[in-house]
Amino acid sequence: MKIDVLTLFPEMFAPINASILKRAQENNLLSLEVANIRDYSKDTHRKCDDYPYGGGNGMVMTPQPLYDSIMDKKTPNSKVIYLSPKGKVFNQKKAISLAKEEHLIFVCGHYEGVDERVLQLCVDEEISIGDFVLTGGELACMVVIDALARNIAGVLGNEESKNDESFSLPLLEYPQYTRPQVFEGLEVPQVLLSGNHKEVDKFRLEQSIEITKQRRPDLYEKYLKMKDEK
Repeated sequence: MKIDVLTLFPEMFAPINASILKRAQENNLLSLEVANIRDYSKDTHRKCDDYPYGGGNGMVMTPQPLYDSIMDKKTPNSKVIYLSPKGKVFNQKKAISLAKEEHLIFVCGHYEGVDERVLQLCVDEEISIGDFVLTGGELACMVVIDALARNIAGVLGNEESKNDESFSLPLLEYPQYTRPQVFEGLEVPQVLLSGNHKEVDKFRLEQSIEITKQRRPDLYEKYLKMKDEK
């Protein structure tokens, strides 16, 4: 998969060149490039913002640099995504769907947003990572990239582990334990030491259900509905 990121602050994207995402790029499973929108500005001072028509607080990103940067990266197989609090809320289902795309272009807005005409002309989808507002789209973009990259074949060493993670079912993940067997007086549950895989699976499912019921009743209701439909 190829990913292009368009931003006013490319220095913010250093984390995507570390850990699992770094290995994915080194193994040619993922191509990830970050471009500075200011490089496309025709303004002498590389200006990319201006006052909004109709008045109001703050500045708005101007259409020319954004449009030109998108069109420079866009191909017939590209999907252009704008990170926005007005977009559909991102989830695991969307992460899996995006991981199947051939080429993604992420547009990171800033200030009070971007000129609406760029959205109309270039953007295929708007995505939000939650009901809150950030100073810009950069952090949201990194969250989306990290989540979708894990669903590209070969990126994770153990592909089966994805099936046990939170949201693979409408359940939160069960508690995890490792050595030592006793830590600060707290012991690993005996069933995990039994070697009985059937009982271990049962215990983990019960734990997932209980945690989901307590912390995310909305997901718990979804889980019950799914069981009833089966």
